Amino acid sequence: MHTFSRLRLLYCSCVLALSFLHSLAFAQTMNYPNTRKSDQLDDYHGVKVADPYRWLEDDHSAETAAWVTAENEVTFAYLNKIPYRAQVKKRLEALFNYPKYTAPIRRGDFYFYSKNDGLQNQNVLYIQKGLDGAPQVLIDPNKFSADGTSRLGIFDVSKNGRYLAYGISSGGSDWQEVHVLDVPAQQTLPEILQWVKVSDIGWAGDGFFYSRYPAPDASHTLSSKNEYHAVYHHKVGTPQSADELIYEDKGNPERFFLVSTTEDQRYAVLTISDRGKGKKGNALFFRDLGKKEKTFVPLVAEVTDDDYQVVDDVHGKFLVLTNHNAPNNKIVLFNPAKGSWSDVVPEKPEVLERAITGGGKLFVAYLKDVASHIYMLNLEGKSETEVKLPGAGSILDLQGNARDAFVFFEYTSLNYPTTVFRYDSSDAMSIYRAPKLPGFDPDSYETKQVFYKSKDGTRIPMFLTYKKGLRLDGENPALLSAYGGFNVSVTPAFRPLLLALLEQGFVYASANLRGGGEYGEKWHEAGTKLKKQNVFDDFIGAAEWLIANKYTSPAHLAITGGSNGGLLVGAAINQRPELFRA
Repeated sequence: MHTFSRLRLLYCSCVLALSFLHSLAFAQTMNYPNTRKSDQLDDYHGVKVADPYRWLEDDHSAETAAWVTAENEVTFAYLNKIPYRAQVKKRLEALFNYPKYTAPIRRGDFYFYSKNDGLQNQNVLYIQKGLDGAPQVLIDPNKFSADGTSRLGIFDVSKNGRYLAYGISSGGSDWQEVHVLDVPAQQTLPEILQWVKVSDIGWAGDGFFYSRYPAPDASHTLSSKNEYHAVYHHKVGTPQSADELIYEDKGNPERFFLVSTTEDQRYAVLTISDRGKGKKGNALFFRDLGKKEKTFVPLVAEVTDDDYQVVDDVHGKFLVLTNHNAPNNKIVLFNPAKGSWSDVVPEKPEVLERAITGGGKLFVAYLKDVASHIYMLNLEGKSETEVKLPGAGSILDLQGNARDAFVFFEYTSLNYPTTVFRYDSSDAMSIYRAPKLPGFDPDSYETKQVFYKSKDGTRIPMFLTYKKGLRLDGENPALLSAYGGFNVSVTPAFRPLLLALLEQGFVYASANLRGGGEYGEKWHEAGTKLKKQNVFDDFIGAAEWLIANKYTSPAHLAITGGSNGGLLVGAAINQRPELFRA
C-alpha cells in the first residue's frame, strides 16, 4: 500500500477516534439511506442462513454504486463538520514526514538500500560504493507513471553487482514486467520479460531464473485463471523469446514454482507449493549449477503441510529452516551425498522467525513473548552470544554476506523509530542509520507489556503505549487494535501516525490474539476454523482488562482492525456492543 494510502487510512481512524471524545458537542442525526433486503436464503449442510444483502457483493452493479455514493454522502457530511479535521491531517503529515531507511545489502563493491524522504508514495532504491560512499538514486518508482499507479515489485541484484533485475506492476495488477538495469552505467537494457507473477529472481552468472505464466487472453488479462506456472532462465542481453524453460509440471496446473540461488551461486533451489490442494507447506529441490545439471534433485520430494527454506549451503550441504516435527521451527543440515538430515538448531519453546549466514556465522532471530531476540551461532549451531537489543521490540530484517565480518538489521519498537544497526562478529554493535523525527521525544512515552486471561483461561499478551504520568481513573481515551489470523505475528513496531493520538492523551493497546503466529503453529491453529471464536473472546478480554484496570471505560474505548482485523472488529461490536464507543 502506498504511503499516502496508509496516511489517509490512519488519518480517518485518528479523526474518528478523536471525534467520539467530542461527540456530545457535535452530535447530529445520522439519516442512513435505506438498504434493500433480498430474499436470499442459503443452505449450509441443512442449516438455513439468510443473506439479504448478497446483492452488495456485485461491485459492478449500478445499484451497488448508488448505495456506496449514498453512504459516502452520509459519512462525509459528518466528517466535514468536524472542526479540527484539517488540523489532525496537518499534524499527521508532519509526523510522517521524516527519512526512513532499510538495511543495506552488498553486491560486489556496492551497497543497495531503500530510502523514503518522508511523504513519498514509494521508497526509492539507492546505491553507494562502500559503506561510506556517496549515495546515488538508482531507481525511483515514483517516476514510473504520472498518476503514481505503477509500483516496484520484485527486484534483486546480481552477485557481482553488475546488473539489477526489477519488476514493475501497473494499475494495481499482480502482473509484473521485469526489466534489467546495467548498474555501473545506470542504463536500462532493452529486454522486457512479461507475464511474470509469483516469482523470485535467482541470479546465476550473467542471467537469472524467474517464474511466469503463459500469456493470457488479451481481453481478460486481469481476470483470467492463472494455470501452468513455469520457471525460465533469462540471459542478459537476449529477448524473452530466447529464454530457456527450466521447470514445469503440466499435471499440476495450480502449483507455484520458484527458483532462487545460493549466495555462492553453486546451487539453484526450487520451491514447489500447492495451495490449490490445501497444502500449507512446500517441496524442495536443488540443482548443482557447477555441474551443468539439467534436473532437480529432491531434498523434500512431496508437498505437505511442512515448510522448508534453504538458509545457505555449507561445504556442499544445506542449512534448512523448517517446521517439520517442530511447530516453532528449527534448523537442520541436509547432506546430499548421504541423503541424511541432522538437527543443527533444535526446536525451542520460542518461535524461530528467521535465520541468515554472514561472515562464517549463523544468525537466528527468535520471538519470545512477542519480542525479538537475536543470537550469533557458529555454523554447527553452537551459541556464541546474544545480540543486545535496545529493548522489547521487533527485528524487521537481517542482511549478511559470507565475506563480510558483520551483518545489518532493522530494529523498532512502539516508541523506537525503525533504526538500522550494524553488528560484527566481535560483538560490537553500532547504529548505521537512524531516523530523525522533529518534535518527538521518546522519553515522554511509556511502553509496557501486560498479560490477561481470555474467556477459557488462556494467557494473552498485550502491549500498551501512553504518555508518562497516566492516571488510571477510567477516563482515558483508548484505541485497541488487533489482527488474530493467518499466522501473522503483530510485533511491537513504531507507527508515527499514532503519535497524533498519544499526544492527545490516548492509550494505545495492541493485543496479540490466537490465530496469529506469536507462539508458533499451535497458537495459530487455536484461532482458526471451528476455533475462530477464541480470537473474538481474546479481543473482548483485552477490552475487559483495559476497563477493569481503569485504563479506560466503555464510553472512551475505540477499536480498530484491518482486513482480517476488520472481521474481528465486526464480530466484537456485534457480540459485545456495550464495551465500545467507536
